[in-house]
Amino acid sequence: MSNKFAIVTGASSGIGLELAKLAARDGYALLVAADTSFTSAESELRAAGASVETLEVDLSNFEGVDRLLDAAGGRQIDLLCANAGHGLGRAFLDQDPAEWRHVVNTNVTGTTYLLQKVLKQMVARNDGKVLVTGSVAGYIPGSFQAVYNGTKAFVDSFVAAIQNELKDADGVTITNLMPGPTDTEFFERGDMMDTQVGTDPKKEDPADTAKHGWDALMAGKAAVASGWKNKVQTTIANVTPNAVLAEQHRKMAEPGTAKE
Repeated sequence: MSNKFAIVTGASSGIGLELAKLAARDGYALLVAADTSFTSAESELRAAGASVETLEVDLSNFEGVDRLLDAAGGRQIDLLCANAGHGLGRAFLDQDPAEWRHVVNTNVTGTTYLLQKVLKQMVARNDGKVLVTGSVAGYIPGSFQAVYNGTKAFVDSFVAAIQNELKDADGVTITNLMPGPTDTEFFERGDMMDTQVGTDPKKEDPADTAKHGWDALMAGKAAVASGWKNKVQTTIANVTPNAVLAEQHRKMAEPGTAKE
């Protein structure tokens, strides 16, 4: 049995599943959570050598986060990959308030509460690693993806602030992984399959994205934009007017922009 224990959220597919595989290969026992069923994911993790427990849970509220932490059974959490998140496309005025509220609650409320609970334990013993999945979208006003990009702007800013608050906790590592468009179920779940970005065949492989984040975490880096194009994009975004960025995003995310 491994004496290292990790929790990975949003781990039923995509980046989260790939992060869980990396943790398994590094010898962590796993508690993986998602709001969808794990189907083949559990067998994939076991094949990677993991002792794995799965939990299907909604992490958009305090109750779901508490269920996740209860499932840890009092074990010391050595690693947390806070990857759970939701996207939502289309014009803001056309979005169902229940849907955008769920995006805000998952990406902001649930993530913030989970980090607070886990980091308190890590700081108390001055040991632990946390990888948060932010996004390069946090740097860009997201026309036709406005709520999602806004939540990721919060995550990117929040993680940087907490890193500063905890800078004297030498044994605690917090890293912000900032992917760009990645080949996952994100765009289908966010109703974006009639957009240019949703149908782009050149999206990054989630295994590559996860590896970039994992390597940055293990190296103790504060943040990593996955892929060279995304590194360039975050740099340019810092000096580009918001109106220009919003118009550029519109060309990618507006319904009907999907290329043949």
